[in-house]
This record gives sequence, C-alpha cells and structure tokens, in this order.
Amino acid sequence: MDRIEWVIANCRLLAAIGAELERTRPFAGLTIGTGIHLEPKTVALLLTLRRGGADLVSTGNLNTTQADAVAYLRERGVRVVGGPTADPAEHAANLREVAAARPQLLLDNGGDLFARYLEEPWDGLLGGTEETTSGRMRLEPLRDRLGLPLLVINDSPIKQFAENEHAVGQSVLESFLRLTNKSTDGKRVTVFGYGACGRGVAANFRNAYAIVSVVDADPVKRLQALLDGFLVPDRADALRTADVVITVTGGRDVVTADDEPLLKDGAVLANAGHFPFELDAAGLEAGGRVTVLESGHMVNLAGPRPLGNSIESMDLGFALQTRCLEAVATGAVGAEACVVPVPRAIDEQVAAAFVATA
Repeated sequence: MDRIEWVIANCRLLAAIGAELERTRPFAGLTIGTGIHLEPKTVALLLTLRRGGADLVSTGNLNTTQADAVAYLRERGVRVVGGPTADPAEHAANLREVAAARPQLLLDNGGDLFARYLEEPWDGLLGGTEETTSGRMRLEPLRDRLGLPLLVINDSPIKQFAENEHAVGQSVLESFLRLTNKSTDGKRVTVFGYGACGRGVAANFRNAYAIVSVVDADPVKRLQALLDGFLVPDRADALRTADVVITVTGGRDVVTADDEPLLKDGAVLANAGHFPFELDAAGLEAGGRVTVLESGHMVNLAGPRPLGNSIESMDLGFALQTRCLEAVATGAVGAEACVVPVPRAIDEQVAAAFVATA
C-alpha cells in the first residue's frame, strides 16, 4: 500500500463522513475552491468533499505542495492548479486561477483566497472556512467587508489541542531530526510563541532532552511557560544561548538579520508558522554562521519526505473542515458567523464520532 492509500485508509472519520455525504449530497451543484497544503491527508479531505457532490478547483501553499498528491488528485478528476512551488509570484497566479473559477465555497489557508475575493468579488460566494490563526488574524479586520459565514477551524478547541499542541509539536521535532540528523540531547532550544503550537513544540523538545526557553510578547503567556517548567529569559539572552531557534507565532519578522550577531556560530533556525516571513532567512544566513532550515518555509511540510502532522490529528481537523463547509452550504450558519470559531455543536459532533471509533 502506497503512502496516500495508507493515509486514506487511516482517516476513519473522513471515511464515515464521506459515506454519509454520498447519501445527503450537501455540495451537489457547488464548486469548492481550495488553497491548502496539498499532501496525502489533504487528498483524503478533498475526496471526501467530492463524495458529497462538490466540484473542486484546488491549489497548494508555498513550498508545501507534494507532486504525488497532485498526481493522485488529477488522476481522479480533481482540477488542481499548479504544482510544487516556492515562488510567491507563481503561487499568487495559482490563487487567481482558483478565484477565476468563481467557486461558491472557499476552503482557505492563510486567508489567501478570501483576500482575492475582496480584491475582485464575484457573485454567488456563500462563504467557507479558514484553517489557520495566521488567516484569522489577516481576515478579522476585514469582517465588515466580507459579510459572509466564515468559520475558523483553528479556533476550535479540538484543533488547538489535538493538532496544534499534540501533533505540531511531534511533527516539528521529527522534521528537525530528519533535516539535520543532529541530536536534541542537552541542546538549548528557544521557542518563539507560546500559543497551542508553541506549547507543543516546547514540550516535545523538552521530552527529547533539550533545555527549552520560551519567548512571548504576552506576559501572561510567559507566566504560563514558566509555570509549565520552561525557562523564560529576555529575548536577547534566549537568542544568545540558543543552539536551535524555532518560531511559531504567526507574526512577521520575528527573528531578522539584526539578530544575527546575537546568535551562536552554527545555530539552526526553523519556522513552524504558516507564512515564511517569521524568519528573515536571507538576512540571517548572509554571514554564513547560521542555518535557516528550508529557507524559513513551514518546516514540518518542507524538505525531503515531508510528513506533516499525524494522520489522526488531521482526520479530526479535516472532519471539522467538512462539517463546517456542510453547515455553510446548507445555510445552517448565516452571515453573522463571519470569522468566528467552529460552532460548538460541530465540535461536539466531531469529538463524539472520534471517541466512538477509539
């Protein structure tokens, strides 16, 4: 069994939901435009939406699209725009082509497609979903202009603890080990950001015998990190002592060329946030003393044999995606639900279904 078939076979929630959607057909006659990492778990999601009657026009994200996932989808009649790319201009062109299909629903990741909609609106858009905190931060100020139901998957407590805290931490650690072949034992690791993803990254590196420091602009988050047993030095000391620096904030220019003199010779930096602008990769590497993994692109979905988050966590997250798109398509949520968390009823439905299969 190849990797994609293995993933699909192990997405138990999506399989059950897909069987139901074949009967109910909530997406019949609708086109769903998607801009999300194209990898095996996403293949399982998109094929589930197809079972519910959707036509799909899909593209990936910067430097995370996997060629085998694109080929698998195309072989099954899914329209995939573009392929693997780290070129922002090419990525922007792919997004414009998805928007040009004038889909009725959008499944967005980072707010890219909804931003295109606001630039050139089209009739018939019912609403959709946003996967990430980065996208929510981008779209919240635009709520009045959007005026459509738009449910933020990352604001679900299930997404926060199952994927962000548990799975992201594991996958970032696995990616660091795979890309560097360096140990974590006794290494000093600095994590920027102590949201759910940052907590998971910090905990997993500590469990791998690293000495972990946390930097966060929020004093309450720093207190939480301290009480969780992490070091909370000031920013300069955290950089100065670090063998490894990992950003996971959703912000821009978290560590830049101005910080390079603070860093140890041989320090390794990685970004686990959605967009590749948390680290100034070119500026930091200009002096030749430090290494930025995968040019600052999302480290757990970049590089050789990228695996991303665990199948189980993405099965949960993509079950939330499917149910939220179903709610928008059927009118179960209205325009008042614009850039808001997943409705509690959907959280409970997905949680109960997963527990029942455990």
